[in-house]
Amino acid sequence: MKGKEENNIIIGVDDKVSPGKAFVLGLQHVLAMDLYIAPIIIAGLLALSAENTSFFIQMCFLATGIATLIQTGAGIKLPVVQGPSYVPIGAIAAIGGKLGLGAIAGSLIPGAIIIALLGYPLKWFAKAVRRIIPPLVGGTVIIIVGIALMPIGLNNVYNAEGKIGENIFIAAVSAAVLVICMLLGRKTRGIGTFFRLVSVIIAIIVGTITASFFGTVDFSPVKEAGWFSLPTLFPFGKPVFDLSAVITMVFVYFIILMETTGTWFVVSSITGKELDETRLNRASVGEGLGCLVGALFGSTPMTGYSSNAGLLAITGVASRMVIMASGLILICLGLIPKLSTAITCIPEPVINGIFGIVCVAIVTNGMKVIQPIVIDDRSMIVIGIPILLTIAVTILPKDVLANVPDWANYILSSGITVGALATVLLNLVIPEPKGRNEKAAAHVQ
Repeated sequence: MKGKEENNIIIGVDDKVSPGKAFVLGLQHVLAMDLYIAPIIIAGLLALSAENTSFFIQMCFLATGIATLIQTGAGIKLPVVQGPSYVPIGAIAAIGGKLGLGAIAGSLIPGAIIIALLGYPLKWFAKAVRRIIPPLVGGTVIIIVGIALMPIGLNNVYNAEGKIGENIFIAAVSAAVLVICMLLGRKTRGIGTFFRLVSVIIAIIVGTITASFFGTVDFSPVKEAGWFSLPTLFPFGKPVFDLSAVITMVFVYFIILMETTGTWFVVSSITGKELDETRLNRASVGEGLGCLVGALFGSTPMTGYSSNAGLLAITGVASRMVIMASGLILICLGLIPKLSTAITCIPEPVINGIFGIVCVAIVTNGMKVIQPIVIDDRSMIVIGIPILLTIAVTILPKDVLANVPDWANYILSSGITVGALATVLLNLVIPEPKGRNEKAAAHVQ
């Protein structure tokens, strides 16, 4: 297990943090999230009213906070921030459009329970991961996560409201400020460490101020939002259990689980904490319970957010207390519409400029995992081809997906899923020379 210094971590996983400090450091995780984008897309596809869309976003904030507390506090017990997954967007839209909103909740509940049961009492999840995901695969999946997320952030900058040139400039300023804060944290002590700890907040503030000069900052929706809103169970109607919808979502859940396993590898790599069988099984339970909470409160399936995992490397803060503070803040945002609306008003180029640097941090942490491994022809294929397929799927024209079966659509909608599946399959199919990478694998673990 690697120490904090070797992993460039300032505050460790189990280090105690004062409530005030935990709040500030946790807030930057919340500010850097784009968790409202997935529900906005789903709401548009389902043709929800403005009122229902606002409530839907609130419930996503609430479910995200609860799921984060479950996963970080009792599940994987590592600094993992949960959030709405992009993977099931198409499936949810199709089920809701054909069978009604009640069928969405009905399709989500069984799959969430199955994911939890795979961890305990069945204890199958850890055995499967240990068997098919050695360090070579784990490191490659981490790299794939970072590469697959890069075009998402860049496209969000290009397609945001405003002129593309101005958006690029705003994103560049936000990213540059973040990089400067990171470098200050490495080169100096005292004030330099401070800059690194709150680097994301500083980047967001400077980026938002920059955006204001171009007239792209609008906080007027905050005035119209309410002060307080209580959640309700099944806010969009009683659950309707349709067999085909349930089977579809169970399949989607397994894709989400593979995607979020990549995030857990990122967190493990950054923190130096091993993903042993107990931790992996607890993580599966935490994932399932978080998704169940989302289904009960009218939200979407939850997944570990890779962007927040990357923030651990950037800020050097890996404390569970900080992430649990993020969870509490997210719950408050779910109960206080004015606050959640204010978060959604941060300009997209600001968030996604920072997001680009986060992706770089994720990729480099994957490289650290595979660095000790002998790169022979087999390793080159296992690493290189999945990365190629990830990029191929990421830039695949969206109109192509309209002509494929639903099950293929769900897979091809996620470059991370395709890349992870390819890595696992190639590693299983191509024979490995005995003893070649045993020392390297032991070193990584």
